[in-house]
Amino acid sequence: MSRRLGPKVKLSRRLGVAIADLPKHTKFGDTFTPPGMHQRAGRLSEYGVRMREKQRAKAHYNVMEKQFRKYMEQAKKSKGNTGVVLLQLLETRLDNVIRRLGVTRSIWAARQLVSHGHVKVNGKKLDIPSAQVEPSAVITFKEKATKLLRENMESIAGHQVPAWLEFIPAQLEAKMVALPVPEQIPFEINTNFIIEFYR
Repeated sequence: MSRRLGPKVKLSRRLGVAIADLPKHTKFGDTFTPPGMHQRAGRLSEYGVRMREKQRAKAHYNVMEKQFRKYMEQAKKSKGNTGVVLLQLLETRLDNVIRRLGVTRSIWAARQLVSHGHVKVNGKKLDIPSAQVEPSAVITFKEKATKLLRENMESIAGHQVPAWLEFIPAQLEAKMVALPVPEQIPFEINTNFIIEFYR
């Protein structure tokens, strides 16, 4: 299974946006500078602007190019607004749902939690981070992961669980009550640029 390795903050700096809601990423505010010595942020072409928006979305959801293209093709074939459907496909990935619950500190930690078999969906173990979570699905966790999850929750106290998810912290049980809408996504993505990039 392919995944991106290497420094994540460097990626945030290159893309000019915090790809994770962690202090080491968000401390730059809006003043990201490209990594490396003597670097200046040059003006991007129209193509470059659209490619960077696609790269930001890929980095935020920890998705590789081949998989992102599949989501794009699926969104194009689906009924409704292509941009909204694309965001819903990305948001309802199992690893991202875990991240939105606030039981892990990052998308990478959420992916690891799922891959190691600590997550159950509707009572069955599911260890595929890219699995799509459907509305009404119930998410629980294995008992041996409970201590780690509670420590994570304490370290990111104040995290807001989006309205499309119901979460009972005391029981570490969550339910997906609806599909997310763009206004509920805490990461700004211009889907029009992404759609135009793939035309």
